[in-house]
Formats: sequence, structure tokens, C-alpha cells
Amino acid sequence: MSAKNNPSENCAAFENFKKLDIRVGTVLEAVPARDLHRPAHRLRIDFGSVGVKKSSAQITDRYSAEDLVGMQVVAVVNFPPKQIGKFMSECLVLGIPEAGGVILLTAERTVTNGEKVS
Repeated sequence: MSAKNNPSENCAAFENFKKLDIRVGTVLEAVPARDLHRPAHRLRIDFGSVGVKKSSAQITDRYSAEDLVGMQVVAVVNFPPKQIGKFMSECLVLGIPEAGGVILLTAERTVTNGEKVS
């Protein structure tokens, strides 16, 4: 029986979910990353009490840099930093891959920067 047919074979422990620090932040700056193999935007995101973090996001198919500034996005903020080309990404912006590009996860209403997703 495959994991598709038996979801319990592919279950994560709730304790693993609790280790993730997923928060809402506002994009302060978005700049196209022209030096990467795959098109991306370099983002600076304000997560309130957590601080401002940088991220590289491959979301250029649906979002221009101008569209992103001021948008609230959802991101994992406690992964270790990851080198992306010459850029150090400090958080992972979350989205849903769809035909036509990634759709960002956002809050339905404006919330305080740094609010934790639970």
C-alpha cells in the first residue's frame, strides 16, 4: 500500500510542526535577482519583534518586485541561513506551486508583523 493510500505512513509528528517558527511579515524591499540561474526576487521582510530578514524567492512568474512591496507574506523564520548565489537567505517564504507560478501564502486580513502561525 502506498503512502497515498495510507496517510499514516507519511505522517509527521505534531512535535515536528511545533519546532517550525512560521510568522507573518511585510515585504519592505523586493529586488530582481539577475545573477541567479533561476529567476527570483531578493526580499527584505519585516517580522516585527523577530526583526528584518532576507529571503530569495522564485516567484517572478506571478509577482513583480513592485507588487511585493507592502505585501504581507508567511514564512518559516527559524531555518538556518542558506547561501543562494551571492545572497544569504534567512527565511523561507511559503507558497503553493501552480501552473503559471507560485502563489504566495498571505494573511486574509492585515495582521501585526511577527504574528506566529499556529
